[in-house]
Amino acid sequence: MRTQVGIIGAGPAGLLLSRLLQLQGIDTVVLENRSREYVEARIRAGILEQHTVQTLTDAGVGDRLQREGLPHDGIHLQHPGVRHHLDFPSLCGRRVWVYGQTEVTKDLIAAQLDDGPPLLFDVSDVTPEDVDTDSPRIRFTDADGVAQVLECDVVAGTDGFHGVSRPLVAAAGGRTWERTYPYAWLGILADVAPSEDELVYAWHPDGFALLSMRSPSVSRLYLQVDPDKRIEDWSDDRIWDGLSTRFALDGWELQTGPVTEKSILPMRSFVSAPMRHGRLFLAGDAAHIVPPTGAKGLNLAVADVTLLAQALVRLLAEGRSDLADSYSDRALARVWRSTHFSWWMTSTFHRSGDDLDAELQLSQLRRLCTSETAARELAENYTGLPLDL
Repeated sequence: MRTQVGIIGAGPAGLLLSRLLQLQGIDTVVLENRSREYVEARIRAGILEQHTVQTLTDAGVGDRLQREGLPHDGIHLQHPGVRHHLDFPSLCGRRVWVYGQTEVTKDLIAAQLDDGPPLLFDVSDVTPEDVDTDSPRIRFTDADGVAQVLECDVVAGTDGFHGVSRPLVAAAGGRTWERTYPYAWLGILADVAPSEDELVYAWHPDGFALLSMRSPSVSRLYLQVDPDKRIEDWSDDRIWDGLSTRFALDGWELQTGPVTEKSILPMRSFVSAPMRHGRLFLAGDAAHIVPPTGAKGLNLAVADVTLLAQALVRLLAEGRSDLADSYSDRALARVWRSTHFSWWMTSTFHRSGDDLDAELQLSQLRRLCTSETAARELAENYTGLPLDL
């Protein structure tokens, strides 16, 4: 097989990269080691920055997003007795959208299978080779068990933290930074209308809670829990009791309903640099992971592949390597800014058990609720900074 860009991983990053390159006349093949059903069922993030929505729309995969996505003009910040709304348009002129990563993935897969380049599911034994030359290749076994070789000009590693791409960059002298947080999120999906019009980030002595949603009839909610807890220890009633306590506010009531999915999500920050080795380029979770508090994971992946698509078009269509050579530095500038914001949001809202920390957190929240300058800083980061810093 022969293509210009071999893409490993059919998550949103790999699929969007393929779409962006297709629109510029660059051939791709996307390889995915899971089934289509598995990929489309993965529950992930649900908040899209304005640049992400615009990128998907410009790429021709935003029709359903525009119909079914929920535009939000802000978020609510809560600490005991107070719920304060931050108005993003007035603070920074931008907004965000609620639209699940699962739905983004479905839209991208449908477009790829409709009129896009090859997308191969259920492949195995994926092995990039000769990525430090101008003629890399990817060996793999297809879904029928036949060994294949994909010759290409560039390999894009969008296969996540546990994929085969990142270790090749690390082995060539890359560096990593990592922090594991001492708490986790217990997340649920529930068949009940959201109890608030926009997201609520709640600080409480018992721990953080987040009220989110996936649609006008489906709520997504989270509780801060210890990372060693088992999901089996949390009955539906116990979860709803914990949420009701942490969101408690005079004159307001949390609506409950059937829980359709629940899981515990560990939290960490991880950055791998550089995001390139030879003709192998990393994007998305293959290069970085952020805690979900800042809603940055999917949006960072979209930013990565937008920069990478521009660089590869310049390299493969025009024969100029300047954007490819600077891709890692440009992408990492935004990665580190978003990593800091995610750490800051996490540190501001999650109880560590230290009473001094608790008073410092409450002081910060009071400032966010009373200072336009502080609120604007949060709004600018939450809704998405410029693509290329």
